[in-house]
Amino acid sequence: MAMKQVSVAEAKNTLPALLHEAESAPVEIVRRGKPVAVILSRASYDRLRGKNEGVWAALERFRETHDLGELDAAGAFEGVRDPKPEGRPVRW
Repeated sequence: MAMKQVSVAEAKNTLPALLHEAESAPVEIVRRGKPVAVILSRASYDRLRGKNEGVWAALERFRETHDLGELDAAGAFEGVRDPKPEGRPVRW
């Protein structure tokens, strides 16, 4: 679904209604047919501006929400490794 577009003049004249609409979906403001701004809800803004939690925090959150005992890590890599005991040749 395309984002609703309104001209700067229309946005100026209907701002309260646009703010109400922006609570459910972003509204794009255009000047001479070119996008210049977007009105979006505070919740959407906060989600976009939210701090990235970082790899370590994401890993801790994953560990809290998943039972690592149920994961078959060995099975996930089965058949991936080269079965030859000597490995691959390396040139020095």
